[in-house]
Amino acid sequence: MFYSSDADGLRDFLKDKLNLKFTDIGGGWLIFDLPEADMGCHPAEDGRGAPSGTHDISFYCDNIEETVKELKAKGVEFTAPVEDHGYGFVTHFKVPGNFAIQLYQPKY
Repeated sequence: MFYSSDADGLRDFLKDKLNLKFTDIGGGWLIFDLPEADMGCHPAEDGRGAPSGTHDISFYCDNIEETVKELKAKGVEFTAPVEDHGYGFVTHFKVPGNFAIQLYQPKY
């Protein structure tokens, strides 16, 4: 679940830029049918990382350089270059509502 100060813009972004499939349940509400997913559980450590109870959503891909290129062609703005974070190659892109979402290519 994303909470956004621009929910309509974010819905359009997910639909039009990321091409996520959705069901329109009326009244502007789009429920997105996400493809395959994975989930990790990271330790919450004082002074490092996020506090306990924090959650985060990331999108992953098979080829980050190609995915970044395709998204940039659609007008998606990235906040940083692709970096090697050990577990995978990582970048972030801006979405309506003034926040960013991680995109990564896992190494596992």
